[in-house]
Amino acid sequence: MRSAILAFAAGAAWLQLQAALPSATALLACTAATITACLLLRGLARTIATGLLLGVCWSAAIAHLALRDALPHKDEGRDIAVTGTIASLPHRFDGGVRFHFDVERTDTRDATVPSRIVLSWYGATAADPAFIHPGERWRLVVRLQRPHGNANPHGFDYEAWLLEQGVRATGYVRPAGSSNARLDDWSPGAGHAIERARGYLRTRILAILDGQPYAGVIVALVIGDQRGIDQDDWDVFNRTGISHLVSISGLHITMVAGLAAWIAASLWRRSFWTGAQLPLFLPAQKAAALAGALVALLYVLLAGFGVPAQRTFYMLAVVAVAVWCGRIASSSHVLCLALGIVVLLDPWAMLWPGFWLSFGAVAAILYACSGRLGEQTRGWRAGLVLGARTQWAVTIGLAPLTLLLFGQVSLVSPLANAVAIPVISLFVTPLALVGSILPSPLADLALGAAHLAIALLAWPLQWLAAPALAVWTAPAPSAWILALALVGTAWMLAPRGWPQRWAGLAAWTPLLTQLPSAPPAGEFSVTAFDVGQGMALLVETHRHRLLYDTGPQYAPGASGATRVILPYLRGRGIGRLDQLVVSHSDLDHVGGADALLATLDVKELRSSLPTAHPLLRMAGRQRRCQAGQVWEWDGVRFEMLGPDPASYANPRLKANARSCVLRVSAQGRAILLAGDIEAAQEAALLSAGPQRLRADVLLAPHHGSGTSSSAAFLHAVGPSLGIFQVGHRNRYRHPKKEIYARYAEHGIRRLRTDERGAVTLHFGRQLTVDTYRATRARYWHGR
Repeated sequence: MRSAILAFAAGAAWLQLQAALPSATALLACTAATITACLLLRGLARTIATGLLLGVCWSAAIAHLALRDALPHKDEGRDIAVTGTIASLPHRFDGGVRFHFDVERTDTRDATVPSRIVLSWYGATAADPAFIHPGERWRLVVRLQRPHGNANPHGFDYEAWLLEQGVRATGYVRPAGSSNARLDDWSPGAGHAIERARGYLRTRILAILDGQPYAGVIVALVIGDQRGIDQDDWDVFNRTGISHLVSISGLHITMVAGLAAWIAASLWRRSFWTGAQLPLFLPAQKAAALAGALVALLYVLLAGFGVPAQRTFYMLAVVAVAVWCGRIASSSHVLCLALGIVVLLDPWAMLWPGFWLSFGAVAAILYACSGRLGEQTRGWRAGLVLGARTQWAVTIGLAPLTLLLFGQVSLVSPLANAVAIPVISLFVTPLALVGSILPSPLADLALGAAHLAIALLAWPLQWLAAPALAVWTAPAPSAWILALALVGTAWMLAPRGWPQRWAGLAAWTPLLTQLPSAPPAGEFSVTAFDVGQGMALLVETHRHRLLYDTGPQYAPGASGATRVILPYLRGRGIGRLDQLVVSHSDLDHVGGADALLATLDVKELRSSLPTAHPLLRMAGRQRRCQAGQVWEWDGVRFEMLGPDPASYANPRLKANARSCVLRVSAQGRAILLAGDIEAAQEAALLSAGPQRLRADVLLAPHHGSGTSSSAAFLHAVGPSLGIFQVGHRNRYRHPKKEIYARYAEHGIRRLRTDERGAVTLHFGRQLTVDTYRATRARYWHGR
């Protein structure tokens, strides 16, 4: 059975790596192959082949059903009236609210809307916590688009997440006056009841802990909603390796289920005193298993049914069924059954780090503790030894996976978890759960005590997270390095009696000694990120790195830096920038600069920012961009062609006019980064010497706006490739149709980041170009 489940999961995983789904004919052929394998093969070969084929067929069928519910292209960007219900816990942000909406009917003729969509509603009224609640039925006028997200190496795949959530369109509510109306305060349904209960508990906790810094942590521990935790706190939790505790984790669910089972068994056995004599009808052991499973299910539903919570519940359910049936289930069978159920119900679960870390942690613990299950575990000393062994297994077992998924490993995690696990699991979580349902003033006392414990715990965690060596950063390992490291991990965690377990560390040598990849001397590479409507490019030479602009700000605490650039740099193992160039002060170029300066070691900031700009106070070494600046790194020449020094003295100039214009060249090949210059600045550059502008690649000035990319400028630059960094369906309609056509008229190949994702270029003897959506195409990506 275990081999079949693992093969089934492998087949489902293989499908998630494909650029296109199998056709209906291919699915029929896969089904026929499955039947043939069952008939012709024997033993383990039949089990594995059948499991693989079933995994592929099942996942493909589920994916076809999910993708069928699509928004037609003709309905993108038009006003559509829909009636439906609020299907999720609303997430409120500065200036609005975001929620899932289940569409019951489309009220606009000739329009087709998917059954579940994600909507944002902007405005002070919508942001009011009392305005909208789960389970309400509304009629809304909305404007939608098909699922689309930024596509970058080491980045979050928003389109895959929407597919897993069953969401096939996103959009916003139009300010349509009386056309937007609440029709019913409540629409019956189990999902609505759960989300309404989650909303009630969140509101109650936030009201009791009003203004407290860690109220969001308490909410996360009770209902699994982590969106209220500040980014600064997340940085501390991630650097200390305790982020798994700041949620409804498997440890918390197991603890609550165990407590419920113990209480149920105790009361059941004592029912003789009441005359009920319940054990005569049902053994106390079975009653305890049922109570534990039901309480675990309730807690998991409150948690939002995430993968770690699912895994724990399914394992507990399997154990409960084994108790009811009087059968002994081995731990490996329980884990494999949980794995099979998760993949069966949600084939996309394996796309997320939580899936691998959750099952990997349990597998590491079971493997490391095998052969020791019969040891004496009573007494506080034995408990400490068991806890230390478990933490050792998790730390060592997950290190290769953590480096692969996040590009870093917390070195202080064992010490931080030794303190945080008992505090959060045995004290904070029980108090938070009880306090969320107790009447006042008992609730105030319980939640206040839980918050105080978190606040006291934060002090040592901040101290542990502060040193640079708290986290080990390395590039994401290649397949062979990861495989070798996993072999070494298995050797180090081998059961008792295995010889020379410390020798497994030798297999980690390639993992620990990796260095970020870099171009050869005399060559350079450029990565133009897909940051939406903004600009951000990384220029790399053999020993130096320069970032040109930092992308836009999406929301408070969220920017092109936090969502795109920093994850990419972590995945590459890059922790330092030799230079950050901020072309000008517009928010779509400078939006992520504060996060980069606060997180990375930036040697120098070069910009055209006003002297009073707050970013200049964050930077150590800084200088102004101006024409005539030249420097060379590793045989690569950098020339600042603009702005003219005199432009800083003209207060009437827009920020665009002072954009830093940078030309990077090596071996006769070059790229020109022109910021947001417009026709007047292009003319000034031409008059200063058109020969200096020659480049193979041009970053389209001002995202391809109608005020830039004059014909004379394009002729002088003479690029073979033009890159347009633009947002999908952006409100400025960049690039303008006439400008985009002008590039084609000049014989320039055009690449848009909203269509192709991140663009990677290598400048050497030849110019090579790769686009992320081409090299990592997946069947759910929009074409």
